[in-house]
Amino acid sequence: MKLTSINNGTRDGQLVVVNNDLTKAVRVNGKVNTLQQAMDTWSESSIELQKIANDLEAGSAEGIFDFKEETVMAPIPRAYHWVDGSAYVTHVELVRKARGAELPESFWEDPLVYMGASDALIGANDDIEVESEDWGIDFEAEVVVITDDVPAGTKAADALKHIKLIALVNDVSLRNLIPAELGKQFGFYQSKPWTSFSPVAVTPDELGDAWKDGKVHLPLISTLNDEKIGSPNAGVDMTFDFGKLIEHVSKTRSLVAGTIIGSGTVANNGSVDGSSCLAEVRCLEIIEHGEAKTPFMKFGDSIHIEMKDENGKSIFGEINQTVKQYIPS
Repeated sequence: MKLTSINNGTRDGQLVVVNNDLTKAVRVNGKVNTLQQAMDTWSESSIELQKIANDLEAGSAEGIFDFKEETVMAPIPRAYHWVDGSAYVTHVELVRKARGAELPESFWEDPLVYMGASDALIGANDDIEVESEDWGIDFEAEVVVITDDVPAGTKAADALKHIKLIALVNDVSLRNLIPAELGKQFGFYQSKPWTSFSPVAVTPDELGDAWKDGKVHLPLISTLNDEKIGSPNAGVDMTFDFGKLIEHVSKTRSLVAGTIIGSGTVANNGSVDGSSCLAEVRCLEIIEHGEAKTPFMKFGDSIHIEMKDENGKSIFGEINQTVKQYIPS
């Protein structure tokens, strides 16, 4: 089942069910008409949504319309809780190595997470609006999961059953603002603007055998201005699977339905095709050449992020964004 939200003039959008080919959709009307409402009542609403999805695939659903990825909002445009992790420790290790810093051993045992701006979730085709190129504009390709209600103290072995949807994100970072924020030991905030989501979020069964052990075992493809930056396999070198991430963030409190949990930048250790952000590309250049040669993103640059199944079919649709300058009013 594939779900998303389209613009209907409200901030939370209209929930729609999308077919497997991402070509047709049906609006969901009734007791549930937003994805957050569906998450709040998932045990009941998912049954009705699956029926709509089945009818849509059969061509018998009422109100079928042509689905256009350009019209989507984020699947959940406003979330109660958005927590991003850094599950690919090899990425953190590389960044530290480039600046001559050691990686604490605890990083391999205890996940890093931070709370993101859950009111700043945008659609797959919305522009990346930034005031200044000097801020060091970077994309970050990630996998995220969306949960139902998770009790406090949930262990990794029980956590995966709470994952109801999976999506992709571009977790934009303003790299040149990060050092000062982290220096205060209270970041991130200004360095993390809007986060863009894939056109649809999908139930785990849509991934088939690629979803196992709390990981998505498929390449995540990032293309900047028609040049592929990387296609690391999201199931490789993920130190902390989503079960472990959920255990970590629910240690001292419950998670409300609709909580979004990110994997952090997907990365494969030692792979020439393993980068999902420009910061990592630049770190590799520093290690090899003594300096970074690849610039951060400029106004007019476009970034495309996508994941395909083993048959080359897009699973989540494509994040397709252009960097634009905003002028403060």
